[in-house]
Amino acid sequence: MKILNLCGYSWEIGGPAKVIYDHTNVQIQLGAEVTILTPLSEGERLYIIPEGAKVVTTKRHWLARFIPEFSPELYRYYRQHAHEYDIVHIHGPFHFAGWVPFWVRSKAKKVFTVHGTLDRWAMQKSGWKKQLISALFQRKYVAQCDLIQVHNPDEEEDLKRYLGHTHPHVVMINNGMLLSDYDQLPAKGIFRKKFGIAEQAPLILFLSRINVKKGLNLLLPAFQNLLKTYPEARLCITGPDDGYLSYVTDFIQKHQLSQQIILTGMLTGTDKLEAIVDADVFALPTYSESFSLAALEAMVCGTAVLTTDRIGFGHLLKQNHAAELVTHDVSDVERGLRRLIDDPVYRLQLAAKGQTFARDVADIKKVATRLYRAFESIL
Repeated sequence: MKILNLCGYSWEIGGPAKVIYDHTNVQIQLGAEVTILTPLSEGERLYIIPEGAKVVTTKRHWLARFIPEFSPELYRYYRQHAHEYDIVHIHGPFHFAGWVPFWVRSKAKKVFTVHGTLDRWAMQKSGWKKQLISALFQRKYVAQCDLIQVHNPDEEEDLKRYLGHTHPHVVMINNGMLLSDYDQLPAKGIFRKKFGIAEQAPLILFLSRINVKKGLNLLLPAFQNLLKTYPEARLCITGPDDGYLSYVTDFIQKHQLSQQIILTGMLTGTDKLEAIVDADVFALPTYSESFSLAALEAMVCGTAVLTTDRIGFGHLLKQNHAAELVTHDVSDVERGLRRLIDDPVYRLQLAAKGQTFARDVADIKKVATRLYRAFESIL
């Protein structure tokens, strides 16, 4: 089987690149030939290349500011090579790379993964553009796909609402990760020492793209209120800017919190794991996620998680009591933080439940094999 992924594949993109990397490794083990075709902008960093995979980079045109992922070079490559592939995997709607397969005829079957892009919150962002594009062609393109992957029941409902009908070929397969990557975790205390955080100080970690949808407008004031009881507490905001960093820095300056709120930039590899294992709470009060790998990472590492039911697997967290679920309200985020900081026994129990839950649902070898078998079923 020859598979082509059409997507942005860079460190700045975040979760989807990690998903593609993990699935590609398993697909290659199962005998597939995998190509990743990605546009890149100047200064953008290509994500890790899976061993045995082919990565083709094309230049993003300046028009990509208005037409996401616009790249004439990408179109030319696809037109020349489309006939070589059995599966073309399109990651999310509303971008040029995902439209190209519908403009070039080939034998390749089209697979579409939603990635949390069709929920009400996501659809409201640049809403009139998305409504126009949907009416012109995007809705039709999604309907024409041979297979659609959703991560959870919410995404399945979002898809049905978007199309106006049930798609005949939908598979529900969640995200996963290579669990062996977390067998040997860093010793506790390294991250705290690097950033001058006292051993006993409550440490809350936000680890994600700094984006409006991630709930920082809730977390920041909730943490500010927490400081009244725990003045020694620290909030670490870790991740690349995705259009919202100015809001964060303005909040820090306005409330004089430069000592209490630490901006680390994006951390990867061992540096990221050091932050996770040192945190008392991983906090992501998100408005919209497909299936948060960052939250799963925190759980696998044994860190208690505070999040919302929009995390992508909120229904499972609720069933398994595996995280502290909060609403999109500053006072409720504060309540959740206080509960976890006030009660270390509860926090450790929640972390243990989260770790068991994540290891049960997130084994990438099982998850990626299921998707690969779904690919086989449409050939």
